[in-house]
Amino acid sequence: MTTKTETPPSRMNSTQAWVTYLSKVELPVLANTLRRIGELTDSSNSTVNELANVILNDAQLTSQVLRLSNTVFYNQTRTQVSTVSRAITLIGFDAVKSMAISSLIVDSLLKRNDRPHLLRCLARAIHAAVQARCLLPKRNEHALEEVFIGALLMNIGELAFWSCETEQASELESRLREGEPTLEAQKAALHTTFTEITRGLVDAWSLGPFIREVVAPGQANSKAASLVRHSVEMARLSENGWRGDDMEKVMEALGRDIGENPAAVRDQLKVNAGEAARVAVSLGIPQVTALMPGSQGSSGEEAVRAPEVDPNLQLQILRDLTHSLTDKPDINEVCQLVIEGIHRAIGMQRVVLLMSDRSGLELVPRKLGGRGTEAWKDNFTIRKDGTGPLGALLPHADCSVYLPKSKTEGVAYDRWLGNVPALIGPLKAKGRLVGLFYADNAAADYVPSDDQLTAFGHFVQNAQLCITLLSSH
Repeated sequence: MTTKTETPPSRMNSTQAWVTYLSKVELPVLANTLRRIGELTDSSNSTVNELANVILNDAQLTSQVLRLSNTVFYNQTRTQVSTVSRAITLIGFDAVKSMAISSLIVDSLLKRNDRPHLLRCLARAIHAAVQARCLLPKRNEHALEEVFIGALLMNIGELAFWSCETEQASELESRLREGEPTLEAQKAALHTTFTEITRGLVDAWSLGPFIREVVAPGQANSKAASLVRHSVEMARLSENGWRGDDMEKVMEALGRDIGENPAAVRDQLKVNAGEAARVAVSLGIPQVTALMPGSQGSSGEEAVRAPEVDPNLQLQILRDLTHSLTDKPDINEVCQLVIEGIHRAIGMQRVVLLMSDRSGLELVPRKLGGRGTEAWKDNFTIRKDGTGPLGALLPHADCSVYLPKSKTEGVAYDRWLGNVPALIGPLKAKGRLVGLFYADNAAADYVPSDDQLTAFGHFVQNAQLCITLLSSH
């Protein structure tokens, strides 16, 4: 059996070589799980149970599906959902299947890599998927989820490619940076194109007849497939603003797909773009919202911007913190709530609480939150005397935004630490620094907003209050 640990061939030189490599060496678990979910159709109770079992076998997937099940995008009744089987009953088989696929794609690819090309592709895929689902005139559940997954997976070859660290990925990155036309660069570096790899993966992973129709050459055979293609093209163009000749043509094409005039389509697209950003946050990737439209300035240039704070979730977690502090406070419980608030309500991708080690000379991780923090547990240290590669992260008197003065070599275990803007919040006991909260957004290195800094300060204050209460006893 081929495994991910095998040494890959030095270069893939055909579409089939890439399909085999991605399916068997790099992403076999994703390929098999997508195949299993794709084969399930809502034809019997046993199939419903099978879908629930596939989801429940993966704790992270279960958590993501339940989080999505409680968003307005999927659950307009706002009835609280706490189990997968209840989600399938209340929201529908196809919707839960759609949530599972989108969560799998995000988690499987991003835990392998966070290169900017992958983040941009994910942002585009989620934006296109939400647009297609929101634009579809026929509102039966199966059709809604079919166009959502069709748009999400229309560029699965490109997504899979950028999630892997290969020499050819670095070569393509270099060619694109130098301004080589996209298609020529792909052919030169890959000996094929992303479109061809996608078609190969759709067949190899049994992603279904609708997606096969969407990615097939030639004219689309149905209005739904046409809507998906135009939504994907629109998502790509919208990264440079809502205006331009090419965008006008796509607006007209979308208008034909759904029976609306282009002006009405444009208004709808802008509303849907906000929904796409909320879905990205629900999927646990707030950092890609900065790559979606709405983050653009009027000139069409990208003005990378932090996601909005979720005031309702912030209030809920702050209430939980207040409750925790009224009884005998538990520092672990309080700090866990603070980490969750910074991650989920404020939209920071990676969060860590560092506390003094036994020597009192260094701060080391006590609690971690978010994707991409696995290597921090054993490696992330900050010396209290301010020396070492991360000494600049030592906080000032209050919570603040850390801005790197210049790109440094950083640390071997994480390319972003010290090199991207971050939120820093000190914890003190009797005037001495005993810990700090650190939060960043890795590759999406936008500067945290004033609202994010204010909300961050509120959460850190609760942890500080807990420490003050405990140190006074």
